[in-house]
Amino acid sequence: MTDDGDSSGNASKTENASAADRGADTADTMRGRAGESRLKLWVLLRANRLVVAGGVTVVVFVAFVAVASGLSPSLATKAGASDPVETLFAAMITAIVTGATLVVTIGQLVLTQENGPLGDQRERMNDSMEVRQSVASVIGAPAPTDPAAFLAALLGAASTRATGLRESVHDRTASEGTADTLRADADALTDSVAGDADEVQSQLEDTRFGSFDVVFAALNFEYGRKLARLERLADDHGERLTDRERDLLDDLRETLTLFPPAREHVKTLYFQWALIDLSRLILYAAVPALVVAGLMVAVVDAGTFPGQTLGIDHLTVAVGGAFAVALLPFSLFVAYVFRILTLAKRTLAIGPLVLRDTE
Repeated sequence: MTDDGDSSGNASKTENASAADRGADTADTMRGRAGESRLKLWVLLRANRLVVAGGVTVVVFVAFVAVASGLSPSLATKAGASDPVETLFAAMITAIVTGATLVVTIGQLVLTQENGPLGDQRERMNDSMEVRQSVASVIGAPAPTDPAAFLAALLGAASTRATGLRESVHDRTASEGTADTLRADADALTDSVAGDADEVQSQLEDTRFGSFDVVFAALNFEYGRKLARLERLADDHGERLTDRERDLLDDLRETLTLFPPAREHVKTLYFQWALIDLSRLILYAAVPALVVAGLMVAVVDAGTFPGQTLGIDHLTVAVGGAFAVALLPFSLFVAYVFRILTLAKRTLAIGPLVLRDTE
């Protein structure tokens, strides 16, 4: 038998532990969001990929001209004595053709899973409809077909169920005349779920699939921490919860566990969409890159661009610009792969596993 003093002490310890957990979660979340440079995150994730590719091209041009102008003898002198321009761009032609061929292969690999026998396609359709039925039962309405609305509907259901749990706990504990850790933990869980869900829902408004906005908004709902908090609440206060509150917890858990596979499915579709876009853009960029590289091999020599401006040989500027244009397919590849790899790293785990320290 436990006396009142021990019970009070245990309650105090539980409350302090819960408060510490909430504080740790908040601090870790802030470090995860603010620990990285906003410029870095903008370049890796938010920026338009064409803008990033253009930036890489400009950096290559400036770096080439700056380094070539600072070396002695100059590029114009070397071009008169040997033929470094032809050597450089002959290699670039080979690289562009090889790269374009590999891009076609990547596009074929992405589309491979879209092709298959009728039985496999039927199974994919059945699996998709089962998930839609589960979502419809959770949100109490037919599941939306738009990816952003689909995710927003799940978040809305999670917010509603978390709020219902808090109201039930508050009404009961108020009638009992108690103010304890159960109420505090229910408040913390609801604030975490409903607050983030409402914020992400607002970010999903007016977004369309194909842009990165849908996936980026979904990343801001950290479901793993919320599932862990829900499990702690159920474990710490399981005996004190009413049957209705247990049902509300189970309903909330069901909603939160539906969000991760839905988000992963949307993320996978975005990966396929982005890789197809990347393949098409690289093939587009390969044509002018080949033309420029071919012209540099066939036409340009030491006397094609005579003279200087501000101490910089015109030949150096022309070769640098042509080199940057020839690298445009690679710049596009870098821009898209940076985003895909960063997104993959941030969504490695599914479930209540937080890999923030590894990020």
